[in-house]
Amino acid sequence: MASQSLTYKFKSANLVVQLIVINAIVFLGVRLISFVIQTKPGVLTKWFVLPDAFSELIIQPWAFFTYSFLHFDFFHLLFNMLWLHWFGQIVINLFTPKRFLTLYLLGGLFGGLLFVFAYNLFPVFANSEGYLIGASGAVMAMMVFMATSAPNTEIRLFRFNIKLWHIATFFVVLDLVRLPTSGNAGGLLAHLGGSIFGYTYARQLIKGNDIGIWFEKIMDAIANLFKTRKAKPFKKVHRTKATLSGLKRSKEKDTKSDHQKKVDTILDKIGKSGYESLTKSEKDYLFKSGKND
Repeated sequence: MASQSLTYKFKSANLVVQLIVINAIVFLGVRLISFVIQTKPGVLTKWFVLPDAFSELIIQPWAFFTYSFLHFDFFHLLFNMLWLHWFGQIVINLFTPKRFLTLYLLGGLFGGLLFVFAYNLFPVFANSEGYLIGASGAVMAMMVFMATSAPNTEIRLFRFNIKLWHIATFFVVLDLVRLPTSGNAGGLLAHLGGSIFGYTYARQLIKGNDIGIWFEKIMDAIANLFKTRKAKPFKKVHRTKATLSGLKRSKEKDTKSDHQKKVDTILDKIGKSGYESLTKSEKDYLFKSGKND
């Protein structure tokens, strides 16, 4: 029963919380397995961190995405997830969960690309060998995206209200200042790559160009591959008389109207008494309705 409750809570949580949980599970899972088999975590994550060498990238291209779900230690995970929670919630509230996921994955991708190209093109890294790990590039993409889209929006940090553009500017400038002398140049390059993508994405959206739509279509296509027949029913077209067709449309309209009335009633109950006031059957109905819409 406990596992079913946790599964239900995970499925009914928003995408920000789900992504944080996934990162935490990966972190704990890697350390638990490495402890059981008596090896270092790095041995298990070797094929999922992002290397700087093209020769290694050719045989593990998925690392451009998987490295963003791995972390060095607890505090590395903790601070990335805190920032992800703060800015991710704003993205979902002002935009959509799909855009949030696009920012996370493409922010990590572009952070990784800048890291790889810098380590292979700039002479200062000629004798360096690095591996990239962590969600900070993706988080910076989200931070700068929101700071560009809604610069004067404020979030409360401890006891202070701070505008988004102040936060983003501080961290970008800090990364630029630290880059020449930091021992974590690869990580800072990922921050800057994510920041550039977040800024570009937001500026293009303001102009009416959604440069992330192609990636959203790919995610939709992948998601459709895993849908069951019940979730993705077979569509069959029949030629019928106009009267029968009219009756069918009328019936479908009535059914949809009843469904919407029930959903509206549940939402009104949430508005008056909160989500926890719902019965289990009402929560299940609302969850299933959200998946089908």
